[in-house]
Amino acid sequence: MSNMSALALIGVLSIMCQWSAWRLKIPAILPLLLVGMVVGPGLGWLQPDAVFGDLLFPLVSLSVAIILFEGSLTLKIEGIRGHGRMVTNLVSIGVLVTWLSIAMLAYFLMDFGWELAALFGALVVVTGPTVIMPMIRSVRPKSNVANILRWEGIIIDPVGALLAVLVYEFIIASQGAGAVQAMEAFAITIGVGFALGYAAGKLLGVALRKGWFPHYLKNVATLAMVLGVFALSNAVQHESGLLTVTVMGMVMANTRNLDLDDILEFKETLSVLLISGLFIILAARLNMEAFSELGMPAVILLAVIIFAVRPLSVWISAIGTQLNFKEKLLLSWIAPRGIVAAAVSALFALKLQQAGWAEADLLVPLVFLVILSTVVLQSLTAKPLAHALKLREPPAHGFLIFGANMTARRIAKALKEHDVPVLLADTNWENIKQGRMENLPVYFGNPTSDHAENNMDLKGIGRVLILSPYKQLNPVVALHFIDWFSTDKIFGLPSNEHEGPARNQLSENYRERLKLFGKGVTFSKLASLTFQGAQMKTTNLTENFSFVDYQERYGNRAIPMFAMDERKMFHVFTTDHTFEPKPGWQIIALVTAEDSAAEQAVKQHSDKEES
Repeated sequence: MSNMSALALIGVLSIMCQWSAWRLKIPAILPLLLVGMVVGPGLGWLQPDAVFGDLLFPLVSLSVAIILFEGSLTLKIEGIRGHGRMVTNLVSIGVLVTWLSIAMLAYFLMDFGWELAALFGALVVVTGPTVIMPMIRSVRPKSNVANILRWEGIIIDPVGALLAVLVYEFIIASQGAGAVQAMEAFAITIGVGFALGYAAGKLLGVALRKGWFPHYLKNVATLAMVLGVFALSNAVQHESGLLTVTVMGMVMANTRNLDLDDILEFKETLSVLLISGLFIILAARLNMEAFSELGMPAVILLAVIIFAVRPLSVWISAIGTQLNFKEKLLLSWIAPRGIVAAAVSALFALKLQQAGWAEADLLVPLVFLVILSTVVLQSLTAKPLAHALKLREPPAHGFLIFGANMTARRIAKALKEHDVPVLLADTNWENIKQGRMENLPVYFGNPTSDHAENNMDLKGIGRVLILSPYKQLNPVVALHFIDWFSTDKIFGLPSNEHEGPARNQLSENYRERLKLFGKGVTFSKLASLTFQGAQMKTTNLTENFSFVDYQERYGNRAIPMFAMDERKMFHVFTTDHTFEPKPGWQIIALVTAEDSAAEQAVKQHSDKEES
């Protein structure tokens, strides 16, 4: 296969795998690894060593450098303590316990040298958000357990990567040298990595903060500087580049008043592209016979990692916390290994093989075995376990509202007054600032981004209201959350009465969502009424004041939005709603300002009925 054909095949397969993972609601790592093994050692269509030749090593190295830099951009030191004692313990004490336990097991069971055993232990401490988040959405554990798992995955990604890099650097420094020489070489590597990474992170931070680059060059300049610093560090001190870019990202993440949102979004997109192609290439290089060579010791090692090491880490980390037995048991079971472990292990195996380490060819199959086993096993069993332990959240009925404008904020406040979970998301900072001042839960940014997936708290949220004027982004948000929830839980609102050509460009799936609050209700209409002083009002229905009476009393002067039944369940008014409000229900509507007298009459009537 030619180079061009191979690259085209990798690109097509990467997109297919990512799409399949999206449709099946599984971690993308599974189809990527499985497809890579099929087209590589399975069918022999892709042979990376023959296709890329001498370029394979630099290609993998640069890709991993970018992945590590992107991951380290999320590691804010002051934020670790802000997510609870359990999270802090898991990413510190838990990491140490897991690393040492697995390293000792690999040393005795796999007959690895202490260097390779320590490296394997460091590689498989990492879970990662890309495998944890889909599992959390599927399992729906109690909020405290879900938050622990989510933030452990986010924070442990760069922490585990840094640990693996440090262990690898020590192995390289100690190769063929005595103890003193090894420590000296390791100290030099650490010094170069931290010094150059710190200097590069600070310099790039100043450049970004002071606007030295035009907006359209900011992301590309960051990428170029990361790759340049990586190459420079390796030239100054052999194999110090990965440590340098990891430190560089951590420095930037902890620099005050540095806006990294655009860079994070760009790096997330780039990482998806690199990871997808990289995993297929790495899986295609696997020697299937290597899995059989691992033998029964690998099976025993895997079982001990799942059934003993993770519980040990959780129980030790939970000392002094308020977690009960069931919560610790569920936390002990959910720890799938993810992207960093696979990518970094493959790179280190390549380098160690070149350096003459005979056992290094078993490193990647063993890491991949741990990844596949933990992801598949725990994905299939975590939900039944959470259900048996009674640690699943009830079905979510709250609302994610895309848009934090005045209309959206008034609707959110009305829902919040009835104890309905709400979250406002917007890309407009002024709207978000007003939401915060009104004590409403908010998320600043694009709710479809990877950053939102990792950081947006959707506890109790099960439905989406599109209440923004952003014609281009509204369909993206709606279609994105159809995958999270379901088609009947996404409600859109047209921006005006006549969409014209823009309306025809919308996908059929999104047009079906444009039915919120009834026929003829548009965003422009709601915004205009709100600006003119319309208010959200709640009205009780009784035996003597039915919904028909309500409609006759108000006519077109009120826009019913929600109905709350006797069980405190909220129903959304749409153009095709099937529910019929009954006595004992409450109607939440936007009522025009001139209706204050009518509203007072209705309230007096309702009060008389209740008395």
